[in-house]
Amino acid sequence: MKILVLQHERVEHPGSFRQMLEEDGHTWHAVHLNEGESLPDIEDYDGLWVLGGPMDVWEESEYPWLVEEKAYIKEAVEGKGKPYLGLCLGHQLLAEALGGSVGPSEQPEIGVLDVHLTELGASGVFLDGVPDRFPSLQWHSAEVKTIPEGAVCLATSDACTFQAMSWGPRAYTLQFHLEVEADTFDNWKDIPAYAAALEKALGVSGAEEMRKACSDNMSQFNVLAERVYINWMQTTAKATF
Repeated sequence: MKILVLQHERVEHPGSFRQMLEEDGHTWHAVHLNEGESLPDIEDYDGLWVLGGPMDVWEESEYPWLVEEKAYIKEAVEGKGKPYLGLCLGHQLLAEALGGSVGPSEQPEIGVLDVHLTELGASGVFLDGVPDRFPSLQWHSAEVKTIPEGAVCLATSDACTFQAMSWGPRAYTLQFHLEVEADTFDNWKDIPAYAAALEKALGVSGAEEMRKACSDNMSQFNVLAERVYINWMQTTAKATF
């Protein structure tokens, strides 16, 4: 597969998924929207991944490229039927692009926190082999409030109803992160918006606590990320092979 990856920060890349893609012979091309790079023709790609970022989906005046990005996602997924994987902001962008809604979280989730599968998530392909309850890296102060018509909620948490979502046969999203690597936390904490959210949620000592939690859960993150990656690839098979 040739995958287009939309990034919103240089350090918020596909993480541990990069090695999996390389080992399987897939290629990926990153477009850095926050740096003014242009969106290519989606017909040149077999799938679309949209990653996280410190901006919110409604901040179109500050980040005007969000308008084009949401239209591009809608056309890729709804118009062209391209396989889609959205992480964090990419989860929220798909929801809004297809008619759902996103807003500030009543209770931001910052830290390594549990997510649990819904009945539909536990019985579907995308989260097959994932435990009913598992730890994930959370770093968000916005969330999907309503999912689009035709979408299904696959996972949830106490503070955030829509932690994972599917739309149609090949579009899947996660609010949380499993693609965590050894340097992920330190790279992300240097992003000003993330640093501010971390200190607000966990205090001045929160960084060390969160770093340790990531380290303690790294092995499980890696196992779960590989399972989700394999499952996502399985959902694309009919479209691309």
